[in-house]
Amino acid sequence: MTTVNSASAPTTTVSGPRPVLDWRLRFGACSLIWGFSFLLIKVGTEGYAPFQVTLGRLVFGTAVLAAAMTVRRERLPRGARTWAHLTVAAFLLNALPFSLFAYAELTIPSTLAGICNATSPLWGMALSLVALSEDRPTRTRVTGLGLGFAGVLTVLGAWQGFHGLDATGTAMALLASLSYPIGWIYVRRTLAGSSHSNLSLTGAQLLLATLQLAVVTPLFTSAPSHFPVVPLLATAALGTLGTGLALLIQYGLVAEIGPTTAQMVTYFIPVIATAAGVAILGESLSWSTPIGAAIVLAGAALTRAKPRTSP
Repeated sequence: MTTVNSASAPTTTVSGPRPVLDWRLRFGACSLIWGFSFLLIKVGTEGYAPFQVTLGRLVFGTAVLAAAMTVRRERLPRGARTWAHLTVAAFLLNALPFSLFAYAELTIPSTLAGICNATSPLWGMALSLVALSEDRPTRTRVTGLGLGFAGVLTVLGAWQGFHGLDATGTAMALLASLSYPIGWIYVRRTLAGSSHSNLSLTGAQLLLATLQLAVVTPLFTSAPSHFPVVPLLATAALGTLGTGLALLIQYGLVAEIGPTTAQMVTYFIPVIATAAGVAILGESLSWSTPIGAAIVLAGAALTRAKPRTSP
């Protein structure tokens, strides 16, 4: 449910066969898959515990990446140092945010979770100003940061004292969104320029996240006494499509059209998540939600604006 961090990509580029589908179709497919992920989480947690949903999506997602690695004859990365960094990345980019979103959607609508996810670029901008010396603040970026968080307050209905809002669930969703840029910065500092391919690194990362959840899940949940079909199918689709296929599509887009355009998928995810939650799950929608979401996305777009260079 989050885009590929181009900063962590290896410096080498491997050319492959020309994709069959136009990049616009794949861009749209990726947007739909990640946008519907929040609905799938909601349906999955109606039949299974949040940790079980997270473990299931990681198992299915890892299987997709493993199949892709087999087809492309990719190997898992080597080196204890690389695996140590990937263990941290697996926690920050997969195990933690996936679990937090699953727990959050026990008490908040999928529409709100999708909009909270859109705050990741805002958190990323704020953190990069501190952690990455090459990301210098500009007036446009600072304006975008302020605008984006004003949008968050609009979505949450701050002027009403956050009435009717589950504070714990919302905080979990926002913390999940914060976890992504923390993970990206960590990967950028530790694995940028790696000789291993993105597919190899991500496959190993998902495998490690699966192992982390395999340890944690039995400690906090009991084995289900029955297996509801619809939530099980939702979890399988969440992992196969949202955690596996979408990542493969996104890597292809980054390689073909560049990270800046490919990462614009971020701006479509909350729109699709909101539409799916309202149309399919029947979730309510107040006027402040779409307006606040639009403000969040506008602010996020400004935080990614590149400073002008003097001729």
